[in-house]
Formats: sequence, C-alpha cells, structure tokens
Amino acid sequence: MSVALRWLQKPAGRRTIIGYTFIAPFILGFILWFAIPAGTAMWLLFQDWNMIRPPTFVGLGNLQRMIHDKLFWQSLKVTTNYTVIAVPLGLVLGFLLALLMNSKVRGITVFRTIYYLPSIVPAVANAVLWAWILNSEFGLLNVLLRSIGLPKIRWLQEPRWALPALILMSLWGLGGGMVIYLAGLQGIPQAFYEAAEIDGAGRWAKLRHVTVPLMSPIIFFNLVMGVIGTFQIFTAGYLITNGGPQNATLFYVLYLYRNAFEYLSMGYAAALAWTLFIIIMALTLLIFKGIGSQVYYEEAG
Repeated sequence: MSVALRWLQKPAGRRTIIGYTFIAPFILGFILWFAIPAGTAMWLLFQDWNMIRPPTFVGLGNLQRMIHDKLFWQSLKVTTNYTVIAVPLGLVLGFLLALLMNSKVRGITVFRTIYYLPSIVPAVANAVLWAWILNSEFGLLNVLLRSIGLPKIRWLQEPRWALPALILMSLWGLGGGMVIYLAGLQGIPQAFYEAAEIDGAGRWAKLRHVTVPLMSPIIFFNLVMGVIGTFQIFTAGYLITNGGPQNATLFYVLYLYRNAFEYLSMGYAAALAWTLFIIIMALTLLIFKGIGSQVYYEEAG
C-alpha cells in the first residue's frame, strides 16, 4: 500500500480531502472567473488588439493614450460626481427609512416588504420603468410637476438634468441598505437605551449617542459597498441615456464597454479596467484609513 493511500485512510487525511472538496467550487470559480481574466487583462494592458488581427505589443502606449483621452477624464468626472452625491444620499435616506421601519406599529412588515421590493427588481426592468417615469412628455414625474404648476423638465435630453435624474433613480433601491440597517437596529440591546433614559437623554440624544455609534460598523460597510457599486454603474447609463446627452452620463464602465465591444480596442479597455481597479482599491483604503478608526466595535466579552 502506498504512502498516499495510507495517509488517506487516516482521519486527518479524510478531513483534508473533505475540506478541499467543499472549497473546490470557490477555488475553481476564483481561477476561472477572476485569476485567468485578470491575468489576461494584465497581458492585454501592453497590447493593441482588435480581436481580428494578432495582438501587437505597445508597451505603455495604452496608458499614455489614457492620459490624453478627454472622454476618459469625462467618464471619470461623471462617475465621481455620481458617487459623491448618490452615496451620501443613499446612506442618510436608507438610515432614516430603517429608523421608520423599526417602529413597532401594526402592519410594519408589510411596509418593510413594500420598501424592499424595488431593490430586488432586475436592473433592466428598473431602467425601462424609469425611462417612462422620466419621459419629458408623458412621464409620471413631469405629470406631477405640471399638477402643482411647475414647468416640465427634459430630464433625459438636457445635460444639466440627466445626471441628477439618474441619481434620483438610484434612490429607488434604498430598500437594500434599509434591510441591513434594520438588522443592525434590531441587534442593539435595549439596555443601552434604558441607561440613556436614566441619564436623562431624550430621543435625539439617544439617536446621537447610542444609535449612531452602535450602527457605525454598518454605516461604514454600506459606505464602502456604495462607493464600490457606484464606480461600477453601467446599466442606467447604457439603457436609459446611452451616455448622453453630450456625454453628461458617460459613466466609466460604459466608456470601458464601448472601447471593448464597440470600438474593439481590447488593449485600451484592459488599461481602463485595471485603472478602475486601482481607483476603487485606493478609495477603499482611503476610507479605511480616514474613517475606519472612527467606527465603534464592541470589545470581545
């Protein structure tokens, strides 16, 4: 009997095989869907390839092209503006909504379900719905504006209104963050509020000195995920405005997609992809460095 067979017959060997069997799907998924694509993108970063002729080595040519590309800077500007406005709005409104949904009133589970449902609607369906809501002629939003005596707004045709319209659309999915906040709110021990009441704290004092500090890990989590998610926004800009008008909604990932599958410039698209990865990683590290120390974590025990 070989050494390997004797080892497999031992409890430690069987546990090792069972463990690797369970983690095999993740390992295979990581290799097939991340490691190989990332390695290919790194190789393409230094190539000029249109998927028809063989790749040509260009060194740092794609990065040099990026520096002088006005549309690259426009897409980065649009995405940054979207993130700076949409993420704080989502954090604050989602938290306030969770506070309301944490109330102990009859039928509250129905309201929680209603507010959560939009966040699980497919992105394409959301885009179709909001394209109708934002329609300048018969859209629901302009109907409401006219009903209170305000002029209609060409939401998707004017550059100054297109990005705010998509930011407004992003608030449709507040329910996802609300559920996470709600779970955190329900996990706060009631003893903290009772102690605050004994000290004479009112409703706002309890919110400021008890609720917000204890919820800071969840707020921090939603902040990080919000920044990562908004820098990868694609569907709304592609299906509703297609980057227009006048590139006012040309999101970064939309511009990356155009270079890869419309202009067939795979090398440049790979450079854009790796740049996006570095930007998101830098922002995440910056958030952890600047805000992470302010997050309250209950000590063990």
